[in-house]
Amino acid sequence: MMETVNIPAVKEYLLGLQDAICAAIESLEEGACFVEDTWDRGNDAGGGRTRVLEDGPIFEQAGVNFSHVRGDSLPASATQHRADLAGRRFEAMGVSLVIHPRNPYVPTSHANVRFFIAEKDGEEPIWWFGGGFDLTPYYGFVEDAVHWHQQAERACQPFGDELYRQYKKWCDDYFYLKHRDEPRGIGGLFFDDLNEGGFERCFNLMKSVGNHYIPAYQPIVERRKHIAYSDAEKDFQLYRRGRYVEFNLVYDRGTLFGLQTGGRTESILMSLPPQVSWRYNWSPAPGTAESELYEVFLQPTDWLSKG
Repeated sequence: MMETVNIPAVKEYLLGLQDAICAAIESLEEGACFVEDTWDRGNDAGGGRTRVLEDGPIFEQAGVNFSHVRGDSLPASATQHRADLAGRRFEAMGVSLVIHPRNPYVPTSHANVRFFIAEKDGEEPIWWFGGGFDLTPYYGFVEDAVHWHQQAERACQPFGDELYRQYKKWCDDYFYLKHRDEPRGIGGLFFDDLNEGGFERCFNLMKSVGNHYIPAYQPIVERRKHIAYSDAEKDFQLYRRGRYVEFNLVYDRGTLFGLQTGGRTESILMSLPPQVSWRYNWSPAPGTAESELYEVFLQPTDWLSKG
């Protein structure tokens, strides 16, 4: 018997999640608001709802994107490891967000939850959920790292005692810049190809991850958003943002999938920070807060044990 896959329920949840996250980010901001940009690819290929907050006193740029796209065939980024997807039409939807703060003491955060289904006449559909959230600090605080991972654990707890550690390791492995031999940040959760245990269980797990993003991020922003900082600290933030750009343009699956399926470029690249810098062969001076980021926070760590 073919399992029921409730696509309208997934879409309804994702649109509501986008609304909730935008409202929470605006509550942290001091005057700036999101601007909405809806888009349609035409020819029944889907579209989306992009929301961007720019040049606020707290957030330099915050982008929260909902997309729902369809196509008759899948790009190489989707089929190179999944030969069973070849020749299938697809439908994909998700919410993806990146928040770039102004203050270097507030970390950048990213979250994404998504659903994918590939169908072929006369055959069972192939579907899965994916997602997660991760944190990229510029100046590390143990208190913040512990809180972030406690929320990640709570998101996973109803679905199995080992799930958090499995998804944490997956996140550490995924958000890794191989050409730099360093992590992008302090991690969090990452999962993909989730279809074990049936549609309802997987849908509920994705919802739990999506619903724990704001409880994970909001208290950190509130603690750090008014810390005084200098030009030197801002320069370090811009330098470290370069790593974020490198990862998104070289490794990120969502970026590659969007570009290869003819997605809307402005929405796909909204994850990139408005300001960034690179320096040749730079490294922080020993004993500084900048070096602590590399020596302590960009190392594999069991943050729950630090709480």
